[in-house]
Amino acid sequence: MIGTMAVLVTACGKKERPKADLAASQVTTIGVNSYLWRASLDALSFMPLLQTDSNGGVIVTDWYANPKNPGERVKVTVSIVDQDLRADALRVAASRQVSQGGQWVDAPVQAATVQKLEDIILTKARDLRRAAIAG
Repeated sequence: MIGTMAVLVTACGKKERPKADLAASQVTTIGVNSYLWRASLDALSFMPLLQTDSNGGVIVTDWYANPKNPGERVKVTVSIVDQDLRADALRVAASRQVSQGGQWVDAPVQAATVQKLEDIILTKARDLRRAAIAG
């Protein structure tokens, strides 16, 4: 039994595994994961940008009011906190205000809104990576 196990373990070490031809999940020519960075910029492209820092991985939008709902505006901050393409490498925060009597008043943001934006960014980032794999 022990002799058989030794043969099996030895055999496992001698086989060379084929190397996968995959695009790296860690592309960081700009300081943070490039896929997440590009996907974030793409997802927020309809909003005016207030600040972008590719080395620090921060994108801050200015207030944006949807023309269909001018009594409400939102502001988004995206932080990329890791060099790997992973869900926990992305943080999205949103602020929302509503117009009341000509003044902008803070209002709660639905958690589903932030989650949806994170999902959009992550999906775009994965699509960019898949496109890089396809070449």
